[in-house]
Amino acid sequence: MLVEQNLKGHRILVVEDEYFVANDAAEALQEAGAEVLGPARTEDAAMREIQDGTPDAALLDVKLGSTTSFMLAETLKNRGIPFVFITGFDQNMIPPKFQGIDRLAKPISPQKIVEALATLLEKSSKFAD
Repeated sequence: MLVEQNLKGHRILVVEDEYFVANDAAEALQEAGAEVLGPARTEDAAMREIQDGTPDAALLDVKLGSTTSFMLAETLKNRGIPFVFITGFDQNMIPPKFQGIDRLAKPISPQKIVEALATLLEKSSKFAD
């Protein structure tokens, strides 16, 4: 797989409960140079990951088994860590307080995930300057 985005030096948290989606996303992110935290299959596992090391950005599956990732999203938002949602559900599933957060629709290629996170990191670094 040819990955053009350079994510070298960036730590990306992957929170996804579907094995193949998580594995493919993590592999593509690593190929682009990122250090991947996770993949975490639950919100609790993701919270442990961010306690062990702060990510530069995150990919959050909206629906994790019978729960959602919205508490984690709130934590990331409060810490100023940018993230994108990934989901097979429509925009109405996402609470209004997260309406400005990008949503990637499943199914999606790993390359599109890398592109979305590279764009997110580029935007967030511009706002930090």
